[in-house]
Amino acid sequence: MNMTMQQAMKERHTVRKFTNQPIDEQQLADLKKRVDEDNRRYDVDISVETDQTNGVSGIIRLLMTKNVRNYLILASPDRSNVDVALGEAASDLMLYAKTIGLDTWYIGGTWNRKSVESETSAQHVIGIIVFGYGENHGKPHASKTVQQVSKYEGEAPQWFVNGVQAALLAPTALNKQPFFITGKGNDVSIQVDGGIFKGADEGIVRHHFELGAGKDSFSWKS
Repeated sequence: MNMTMQQAMKERHTVRKFTNQPIDEQQLADLKKRVDEDNRRYDVDISVETDQTNGVSGIIRLLMTKNVRNYLILASPDRSNVDVALGEAASDLMLYAKTIGLDTWYIGGTWNRKSVESETSAQHVIGIIVFGYGENHGKPHASKTVQQVSKYEGEAPQWFVNGVQAALLAPTALNKQPFFITGKGNDVSIQVDGGIFKGADEGIVRHHFELGAGKDSFSWKS
């Protein structure tokens, strides 16, 4: 597939039901390579699990899913303020997976903690990303508007609008889109009210905004 990351943002949707088709060897190798690159880039410890059926909690697995057996464990060596980095890496991996023909499901709350944590030596695990071939490719979720999640001082430049529109495509825990992005000149800041998912949600939204706006167009302001 010749799909850019920007195109993947528009094409990627949550998928919970997958076919039983094994992951193509080349696609799996490409995904593992990207995981290794992101582990180095973001200083995290994400791992790849295949043919594992216990990633999702029992009642959810029975009622809402099908053939969930391949997933990425979103983990890091310790708990020292890494959730934003894990979110950025998670976003990159979901979009990359889409560019190579894989569907995904980001799970921040209903994963099987006991089983998943036993599969990694990392000390801090925040969730999983299920991947595979969807029975369909999902559909867009209900979304807030640019005006509801952002404010720019003065007339907003196109890069800011593009960034916010991209951020609105980001998957957030419970699909609440609990973020607000502000801009002034070339400075951009983001506030997230996501409870225990705050850090990961911020990282995912940041990554989407950067892809939409262009990293050279602005600077993050804390």
